[in-house]
Amino acid sequence: MSVIRLTGEAGAGANALRVRQEQGTKPVGMFEVILTRRKRFGWRWQVCDQSGKICADGFERTRPSAKYYGERALFFLLSQAHLRNRSAASSED
Repeated sequence: MSVIRLTGEAGAGANALRVRQEQGTKPVGMFEVILTRRKRFGWRWQVCDQSGKICADGFERTRPSAKYYGERALFFLLSQAHLRNRSAASSED
């Protein structure tokens, strides 16, 4: 069983994108899934933004499961940002 831990303010990226859109700059958001081998204990996965801030991380015994949970966390972060942007747009109408 794996636990996805969101570190810091997970929604801060969506707020930063909204501020950039209001200022007229083009938003560019990049995330990266990083897998790190831990000696005999397994694999650590991290989802980082373009500045290197860790948005989510976790630990798995095998590399395929670490890759799966890292990409799952990335998808979760992206879907939440999309839902926040959509709900903010509908509330402005």
